Formats: sequence, C-alpha cells, structure tokens
Amino acid sequence: MQAINTAEQIDQRRRRMCAAAMTAAAASLGLPAAAQSARPGAAGATSGFAPLRRIDAGLLNVAYAEAGPVGGPPVILLHGWPYDIHSFIDVAPLLAARGYRVIVPYLRGFGATQFRSDGAFRNGQPAALAVDTVELMDALGIAKAVIAGFDWGARTADIVAALWPERCRALVSVSGYLIGSQAAGKAPLPPGAEFQWWYQFYFATERGRAGYEMYRHDFAKLIWRLASPRWVFDDATFDRSAAAFENPDHVAIVIHNYRWRLGLAQGEAKYDALEGRLATGPLITAPAITLEGDANGAPHLDPKAYAGKFSGPYSHRTIGGGIGHNLPQEAPQAFAQAIVDADGFAGAPAGSKR
Repeated sequence: MQAINTAEQIDQRRRRMCAAAMTAAAASLGLPAAAQSARPGAAGATSGFAPLRRIDAGLLNVAYAEAGPVGGPPVILLHGWPYDIHSFIDVAPLLAARGYRVIVPYLRGFGATQFRSDGAFRNGQPAALAVDTVELMDALGIAKAVIAGFDWGARTADIVAALWPERCRALVSVSGYLIGSQAAGKAPLPPGAEFQWWYQFYFATERGRAGYEMYRHDFAKLIWRLASPRWVFDDATFDRSAAAFENPDHVAIVIHNYRWRLGLAQGEAKYDALEGRLATGPLITAPAITLEGDANGAPHLDPKAYAGKFSGPYSHRTIGGGIGHNLPQEAPQAFAQAIVDADGFAGAPAGSKR
C-alpha cells in the first residue's frame, strides 16, 4: 500500500499552500489561468462545467458534461450519493489538458438526467446503474474507456469492469471493490460497523423516506460533513451540488437503492442474471488503481480486504492530508493522476503490482 502526502490540504491554515501547489501543477499542464487558480471545495474556484449535453441512452435521457478533445481517449467519471457531477469540477480540466475526452454524466435520479418513460420503474439497484453506463457508452459510440468513480460511482465502475471487461480500458475506484449482493447485505455486521450505516436503516422505514423527501438538503449536508470531517466546504459549493437532488426521481431512486441492498425491495427480473453474477464476487481483470482518503468518515474496508479481487495490474494509494469520502473534489490532482497512471497500466502484464 502506497501512502501519498498531497498538497491538497483542507485545513484552513494550509489553504494558501494548497492554492500555490495547484497553480504550479496546473501551469505545468498548460491549463488556462482560471483553472490554475482553482482550489478544491471553493465555490469560486471553477464556477461550473460548459453547458450540459443530452443524449438518449437506454431508459434514460442522460445529461452530461464533456471536456477535452472529441478524439481523445475517453474517460467516464461517475459520481456518488449525495453528490453530483461537480465532484469532478477540478478533475475534468486536468484530464482534458492531457488530451482525454472526459464524460461526466448525472446518474439516474440526479440533476437533469430523466427517464424517457413516465412508466419506467424507478430502480436504484446496482446492476441497473451499471447498465446505464454501458448504454451511455453505446449511445456516444465509445467502445472502451477508462472508468473512474467514488461511492455509487465506484460501485458502478467496478461492476462495469467486472461484467464487461472489454469495455473498461482501466479502472479507478475510491474505496476499492464495492461489488455486493442482497444476500451479503442481509448478513449482520459488528455493532460499530452497523452504526456507520444508520441512514440505510432510516431509509428502510416510511419515516425515513418522508424525512429524506422533506429534508434532503439538510440530510445531504450532514452526510457530507460526516463522510469528510476535515473538508472545509462553503455553502455555495454544497448548494451547487444540492441542486441535483431536486430531480423528481431522486428520492425514489435513493430509497430503492438502499432498501434493495437489504432485501427489502424487489428489483427487476431483467437484471437477475447480472445480479447473480455479481453475487459470486467476480474478479476485476482490468488495470486498476484503488484510492482511499486518510480521513474518510464513510463506511469502507481496509484495502488489504479487497486487494485479491483485482487480478490485473493493480495498485492502491492512500491519499494523505485529511482527505475524506468525496476524494475527487477534495484531492483532484491525486484523482486525475491515478487515472493517467491506471491508463498507463493497460500495457502492463497481468498480475503485476505497482
């Protein structure tokens, strides 16, 4: 396991050092002055993506941001809950400057992504989100991409890499191997671990569904603070992402996702075969780098617990400096570098460790 001490500190006393380090790094990549001045978590750093694009892909009309040359090697960045595409607001220009075509979609139930049919089941099960990603790639004419994400996005990226290895050039996954099953979700954990999943049990109740519907803004901000206890974000940064939770399907997707994990909600039969394969804990053969912040307050495993699930070229990195769960937004330089390095693994022999 490799420990990295980044300059991207969130402590107030080191903000000036952080800004200077990012300015120097961005300048070396040839980024414009606006991007060079970016500081993680600052609302004024990078105000937003270019106007969103939309495309029909499977069940969804997907809203997504795009950066970099159209002919560049594609990278797909997948956000988690309760976050949105702005987790990658400082990652995207770093990758675009390296010549990558960067695609950042809103997941189902977030932002401007919509179901194409009012009658479609608002399904949040993991296999459905992974199929969304493959269908987005099909719609965009992308045969193979580096796929990277955190939280729900990491789980989705893991699933795509495991079930469709021919579509995944390389993988970057925060918190490692997140593939599970309903059977695994029913197994009790030690009390301390169960305590960390308090919101999952809250969502299992109708009180929890109603509470999330009523207080989703405050709920999400609480999760941000618990999951990244040392990340100093301002209200404008949070509000920029919180707008994505006003999607009319957001609550239904989130509640179904967590109830499905506990076996309290049914999925759709068309995903049964995929979920059956995932329940076996398939190996990931794609070149991969897993990341963990040293101050991640969300539930996560020790990297040693999942290292054996990666049978291709593989490396783990722990990012130091008080980095929490929203690692791409808190440590964009480290996240972008992991993508570049994982892409470089693609020609390495299987089983090699770096």
